[in-house]
Amino acid sequence: MAKKVKYYFDTESLAYRKIKHSTLKRFSYVGLFLLSSALFGFLSFVVLLNTSFLDTPKDRLQAREIETMKLQYAILNKKMDQIDEVLESIEDRDNNIYRAYFNTSPIPTEQRKAGFGGVNRYKQLEGLNNSELVINTSKRVDVISKELAIQSNSLDEILKLAKDKNKLLSAIPAIQPVKNEQLKRMASGFGYRTDPFTKARKMHEGMDFTAPTGTPIYATGDGVVKRADNTASGYGNHIVIQHGYGYETLYGHLSKYNCRAGQRVKRGDIIGYVGSTGRSEAPHLHYEVHKEGKVVNPINFYYGNISAAEYVVISKIANQENQSLD
Repeated sequence: MAKKVKYYFDTESLAYRKIKHSTLKRFSYVGLFLLSSALFGFLSFVVLLNTSFLDTPKDRLQAREIETMKLQYAILNKKMDQIDEVLESIEDRDNNIYRAYFNTSPIPTEQRKAGFGGVNRYKQLEGLNNSELVINTSKRVDVISKELAIQSNSLDEILKLAKDKNKLLSAIPAIQPVKNEQLKRMASGFGYRTDPFTKARKMHEGMDFTAPTGTPIYATGDGVVKRADNTASGYGNHIVIQHGYGYETLYGHLSKYNCRAGQRVKRGDIIGYVGSTGRSEAPHLHYEVHKEGKVVNPINFYYGNISAAEYVVISKIANQENQSLD
């Protein structure tokens, strides 16, 4: 096909003349076209890079790594779920079997499950991709690690108690402080009773054993005499024995002592004699058992020297709401 020839109208000669292009001008047109094409192509490439239509090999590699990381974290969290189940089972046995058997207080759930207070331990993880997943998983790892440390310490304590089991059994107050054949009667039990002086109903924190003045009083468990004096209001001459493992016993209204503060005593040793000193209405022994600083009912500890039938009789008398002797 013949090349098209372009003309222009010359107003001076009033004639059409052929348009002639110089070689330089032709090259400048070509260069301008190529430059504009390159610029358009570059801008198009930049736009594509910032969209999901075009992924570089590096982008695809990073995407695969992120998905792999999410999968690994999901597997880790599933394993932690299994660890949680096993740990909860161990904690339950620790509180309700091991600690109950050795007569020691269970570890509260709040203490086992407590987090970490104070500064933000995970601040450096904030603002990252998938930071919520990473932070939550890190928190779970830290809590489980803390639970394991608490449980490990607890088992160490249980192991020590197991080794000291014979000492523990000897320390627990397990006999009556006055022998049945020397009793007139068990006058008053643990609980709310009528005060003999004010006639008001008040908490009686021990048991009263009526017996003649001078009747022997026996240590109910191995321990060390913490005090043997009359400085505590209302008890008169009294003895406190520290047995260990959270146990203490108190013996009040004695006529005289057969031990001194700091002396080590064994279960069954005579430590004093019945009297009516202090705030007392008649000769008797006021006996208390304390566990972890709290008064507990002594009736639950008379398994060392009485029969089942005798225990039933004493229990019935102790549960009657009558008047105490102090």
